[in-house]
Amino acid sequence: MKKSNILALILIAGALAAIMSMVGDFSSYETFASAQEKPGKEFQIIGILDTLNHEMVYDPIKDANKFEFYATDEAGITQKVIFSGTKPQDFERSEKLTMTGKMENGEFRCSKILMKCPSKYNTDQVALGQPS
Repeated sequence: MKKSNILALILIAGALAAIMSMVGDFSSYETFASAQEKPGKEFQIIGILDTLNHEMVYDPIKDANKFEFYATDEAGITQKVIFSGTKPQDFERSEKLTMTGKMENGEFRCSKILMKCPSKYNTDQVALGQPS
């Protein structure tokens, strides 16, 4: 074989290895149970805020970068979540939460939260009244 062919094969193999390693890094959405099985590994979990059974704790005077709340994932498991940051504005109004973090000591340590808030353009919000 020519040296150029060998070099091309090595470059193709390297490119394939790089692509395969990147595909392994893409995370899918998980549950609190799967995060509990692998503590220390970062996961993305979709859930809803549980304010019926638990209250949120945020004291900006004591620690402005600590916000605690409980969330229920799509499997129905409720877990304490500790967010390393300030409480997001209108957090109580969110429909769904996408939380990025890892399990530590039985708590989900969250580093990033994305909120899906209700839209003011929902089609199920129809004004009712008497026709004039």
